Amino acid sequence: MIRTYSELSKLKSFDERYKYLQLDSNGKEETFGFDRFLNQNFYKSREWKVIRDIVIIRDNGCDLGIDDLEIKGKIIIHHMNPILPKDFETQSDFLLNPEYLVCTTHTTHNAIHYGDESLLIKAPIERSKNDTCPWKK
Repeated sequence: MIRTYSELSKLKSFDERYKYLQLDSNGKEETFGFDRFLNQNFYKSREWKVIRDIVIIRDNGCDLGIDDLEIKGKIIIHHMNPILPKDFETQSDFLLNPEYLVCTTHTTHNAIHYGDESLLIKAPIERSKNDTCPWKK
């Protein structure tokens, strides 16, 4: 499945967007290993920095592009489709096309990659008067 920002933006809630992006990183995917220099050089490139700024502006610096979830601190630009060494060799459209990128927090980024929803920061439960006293309802 190819994930796109156009499809992601149709989903209204954080949970829906998270589930759309969630990966099940079972360790079977090809990783960079000794080719890590490929992606490290890429993330220092002028082209990446320009696209990164475009995505931050588009998403208003918000987690998964949801306006009420402003990122305070470091913004991670997440490739919605996993990047492999061959993508650098072929200059894949996945690398620099904003259609395949979204802003995330570090925590959200890790939860997406590891498929672990427990890593996400949950909103506090809304409390109501006497909600812990069943005899006062």
